[in-house]
Amino acid sequence: MNMIANLQTDITPDGPDYDIVRRVIELITEDYRDQPSLEAIAARLNQSPTQLQKTFTRWAGLSPKGFLQAVTLDHAKRLLRKEDMPLLETSIEVGLSGPSRLHDLFVTHEAMSPGEWKAKGGGLIIRYGFHICPFGVALIMVTDRGLAGLAFSDSGDERACLEDMTCRWPNAEYVEDLQATVPYAARIFEPGKWSSDQPLRVVLIGTDFQVRVWQSLLKIPFGKAATYSDIANDIGRPTAQRAVGAAVGANPISFVVPCHRALGKNGALTGYHWGLTRKRAMLGWESANA
Repeated sequence: MNMIANLQTDITPDGPDYDIVRRVIELITEDYRDQPSLEAIAARLNQSPTQLQKTFTRWAGLSPKGFLQAVTLDHAKRLLRKEDMPLLETSIEVGLSGPSRLHDLFVTHEAMSPGEWKAKGGGLIIRYGFHICPFGVALIMVTDRGLAGLAFSDSGDERACLEDMTCRWPNAEYVEDLQATVPYAARIFEPGKWSSDQPLRVVLIGTDFQVRVWQSLLKIPFGKAATYSDIANDIGRPTAQRAVGAAVGANPISFVVPCHRALGKNGALTGYHWGLTRKRAMLGWESANA
């Protein structure tokens, strides 16, 4: 495998917002049945209630209390109610190179051919860069055909994150190139730059089955969710829920291809490759911005 992974670029965030937010979400997740107060959460984190409220609201657009309501199981169930959302309906026929709505971020996607997939990245140059984002450190990976990978880590775990992603396409050549990835970071994580006039180009690198599952994920609207069963039905494989779950877990373009919106039966969050805390953060952030 050809890989340049020196990680010499300084990617330390200017502020500790996500670390604080992550710790708040972990506390809320553990203690949500007790409905912890702002003061109690602040005391656990050695923060003043006022500063914690400001930091959290700056990140999430709502207070810790509001976020607590957004991550409860009841809320997850509401996301799945059919009267709220005809599950996986889309006003646009989704196909290869066809546009698909992902909230206000528009995505144009294509799939690599089976031969390209079997080559395990052979002949591909994948440029990558680490960027601070609302969910920690984002690893963005691009080819000349568009965004191919989006992964997440906490500060200090970047090398493990990079190794996780590069082993998916071991024969590719990897080049650290922030100039190539900065435009993608700006588009993905800044809603003000989401526009149908300039859709985000995405390339799906996977098996035919995986690509069909990922295309189905792209149909789930911003601020909503679907179960693995819904996705299995959508791709015409109603008995393949376990295989669907595996394909969701293997999604290489997290957040943009919204695997975090896939829930278990009755709204259970189940697992998430980049951590359940981050999945809760994404769902809560979307609920606040929907």
